[in-house]
Amino acid sequence: LTEDLSLPTVGDHKMSNTPGARDHMINPLTIRLLQHAAQTGDYESFKQYSALVDDAVMPHTLRGLLSLNTNGCQPIDISEVEPVDNIVKRFKTGAMSYGSISQEAHECLAIAMNRLGGKSNSGEGGEDPARLGTERNSAIKQVASGRFGVTSEYLVSAEEIQIKMAQGAKPGEGGHLPGGKVYPWIAKARHSTTGVSLISPPPHHDIYSIEDLAQLIHDLKNANRDARISVKLVSEAGVGTIAVGVAKGRADVILISGYDGGTGAAPRTSVRNAGLPWELGVAETHQALLMNNMRNRVVIETDGKLLTGRDVAVAALLGAEEYGFATEPLVAIGCVMMRVCNLDTCPVGVATQNPLLRSRFCGKPEYVENFMRFIAMDLREWMAKIGVRSVNEMIGHVERLSQKPLSQLDRDSKARSVDLNALLYQPKICSNDSERYFNTPQNHELSKTLDMNTLMQLCKPAVYDGKKVRAKLEISNRNRVTGTILSSEIARVHGEKGLPEDSIALDFVGSAGQSFGAFLAYGVTLRLTGECNDYIGKGLSGGKIVVVPSEKAGFLPEENVIVGNVAFYGAVYGEAYIRGVAGERFCVRNSGITAVVEGIGDHGCEYMTGGTVVVLGKTGRNFAAGMSGGEAYVYDKDGTFEENCNKSLVSLEAVQNPEDVEKVRTLIQKHAELTGS
Repeated sequence: LTEDLSLPTVGDHKMSNTPGARDHMINPLTIRLLQHAAQTGDYESFKQYSALVDDAVMPHTLRGLLSLNTNGCQPIDISEVEPVDNIVKRFKTGAMSYGSISQEAHECLAIAMNRLGGKSNSGEGGEDPARLGTERNSAIKQVASGRFGVTSEYLVSAEEIQIKMAQGAKPGEGGHLPGGKVYPWIAKARHSTTGVSLISPPPHHDIYSIEDLAQLIHDLKNANRDARISVKLVSEAGVGTIAVGVAKGRADVILISGYDGGTGAAPRTSVRNAGLPWELGVAETHQALLMNNMRNRVVIETDGKLLTGRDVAVAALLGAEEYGFATEPLVAIGCVMMRVCNLDTCPVGVATQNPLLRSRFCGKPEYVENFMRFIAMDLREWMAKIGVRSVNEMIGHVERLSQKPLSQLDRDSKARSVDLNALLYQPKICSNDSERYFNTPQNHELSKTLDMNTLMQLCKPAVYDGKKVRAKLEISNRNRVTGTILSSEIARVHGEKGLPEDSIALDFVGSAGQSFGAFLAYGVTLRLTGECNDYIGKGLSGGKIVVVPSEKAGFLPEENVIVGNVAFYGAVYGEAYIRGVAGERFCVRNSGITAVVEGIGDHGCEYMTGGTVVVLGKTGRNFAAGMSGGEAYVYDKDGTFEENCNKSLVSLEAVQNPEDVEKVRTLIQKHAELTGS
């Protein structure tokens, strides 16, 4: 006899029929009701679905332990409540990347939300340029710390740009796309290698502190002056303090993401027992911002298994004013919760790249539109019950919530020991409604930039009339993000192709501030005589950057740092020639630029997916960690490079192939010509 060593399935992840297995809020019955409602436009079926879910949340969630107080409220007629068409503009679909879900599903969500006036989220996987500026365009463009395909054109196509500091489903970790789902078209969109797993590391490359986050917010606001800048945080203890810092860093939107979300490729240990419910994070964030006189400067958004209008009502009363949905819109367009997203075997064509399985996709934008409208209709009914005419009138009014009495809870339930008083705390500082929600836009001080003061006017002939522009200018470290607003205008007018090479050639003299040449477009060449702070060439999008020391400098360039840390982070297209040494994390996540430098610090070429880097000198430790594409040529004069190289994904070869020899020779000659090295 063979002994059965298999472990019992208790239904933590997939549903199980085993006696005693865990029950799920999203189960075959609720899936069937929701799909019938969304696909037929039957609101009564949606009401049956929401009744089942609202009943089921009680033993599963904190919001299930809360009652919406109708006692003492003066109900109003539903005709007096804010209309559905206004409410749905507050709704968003979650950050699910092109790659994690199919092209058909991704575009279906985008079309639906654009028609409603809401917003879909690209996720961190980049986006096909053919979609930009069309009905298929994702209004929210996500910029994860380990970014993919983030170009100037990608950013100017956004209504909102989201910095992903963490994700609720697995806080502290980045995204992950298994190699089996990186088909050629996905690799192209992400500027990476077909079949190679893609990992977004947690934010430690360009964000060490709240000041670094503030700089990235400023970078992105320069890259698209019309877009709101959002920061995605995770619901965890202390998130309120972090949110205050983010608001001081001039974010326009703060997303508090709950732990109860899905992710298509996370290990079990990343999903279970990590993070906190969004109810805790939203309440803490709203309270902290109120107590620091900053609540009206930012929009609070939340997501993490919002399933019904009642869920949205609780989120609003706790302090959130915009709402994200991910799982249920996918269910509406066909997802049957097989939970095989990471295996690329989705039978309904939602979470797969396999062309055969994608052909089975039957979703339509109208299904998502119906779902969102039904959520708004459900919410309006709750608003009428508690006598509220607009969503703004609900924000932060926790006095309309109360904890359910013990008599309504099962005697053996853990819920009997939960105290939600902290959740329902109302700071005394809050004296009127206008302090409870966003109504005062952040001042991003773009008028103080060198671009707005000088470069935009100077370079008009090149951008609009095709004439070449040459100029020499002084620069100081007060001048941050130089060339980025100019590049955004070029991208708006000319798209990704930009201008012909060297259409704009600007020679700067001095010490450049942070993010010099960030997202620099094709056709722009920046030459700096002096030195540069951190983040030079971040997201380089076709431009050319040359840095040389001042003729008065009394040091050997090849032995001294001339540009700061995190140079050319997430660069996509373009060239860079640095006469001197760069700091740490040089060309992290480079996916296509050619860069020549005379020495670098630690962690060079980390997570690089494409492009060519030539280092004419020493490197620090941990070179090429996570590097999955591209080439790096290193001058190993003293034979120490091998011990500094992380060989987990790369191999080392001497440069002997005639093609390699010629390539390196050509790059070094160009470097010498441009820099005088």
